[in-house]
Amino acid sequence: MTLDILAFGVHPDDIELGCAGTILAAIAEGKKVGIVDLTQGELGTRGTAATRKIEAANAAKVLGVAVRENLKMADGFFANDEAHQRKIIEVIRKYKPQIILCNAPEDRHPDHGRSSKLVSDAAFLSGLRKIETKDSDGNIQEQHRPAYVFHYIQDRFIQPDFAIDITAFHDKKLESILCYTTQFHSESSTEPQTYISSPQFLDTVKARAMMLGKRIGVMYAEGFISEKLLGVKSFDSLIANVT
Repeated sequence: MTLDILAFGVHPDDIELGCAGTILAAIAEGKKVGIVDLTQGELGTRGTAATRKIEAANAAKVLGVAVRENLKMADGFFANDEAHQRKIIEVIRKYKPQIILCNAPEDRHPDHGRSSKLVSDAAFLSGLRKIETKDSDGNIQEQHRPAYVFHYIQDRFIQPDFAIDITAFHDKKLESILCYTTQFHSESSTEPQTYISSPQFLDTVKARAMMLGKRIGVMYAEGFISEKLLGVKSFDSLIANVT
């Protein structure tokens, strides 16, 4: 299966919080999108790896992605080394996406920045033909380097290089986030309160989308950082996107 976009998140729910609206918009345009979670989120204060697996599957159904995989790296303790890079290279070569979305390069949770660099490095190395990897059947994979690696913005605000209008998909994005019933606010939960389980947390997610939306003249938007300069063919392509 070849994908147009492959979204990586170090924890199940990172993608929903950071770029679910963009994924929904891309799928609505006919693009094929997949998700890869690096860890099972097993160190999370609330819930378990088992409950996260169910929640991630439910969120994948809401988003309508073509595939969702979990690489089962060690939450909190994975490294940006050859062994972990090869796991990601194998996935990139398996799906051959043109665009990769991944965690913010710097954030409150140290896993986010570390995974950001891990995925970015693996995306480059995936294009080197002398790095040999094999698929699940033992066949040697062809090299493949995505055209773009974009980083979604998470807890800490980072000035985006561009923003995508998600107005039509914002409610669906929130629905995908709320699939993680153990992680976010619930009156019936008896688990410890965390940074993201307060009733106000989702208000901040909405506020961020509104702030970015205002800057591009729409109601809601998601921002991204690009690893390389984005080009346009003419001023007309920019003017066509002005609302």
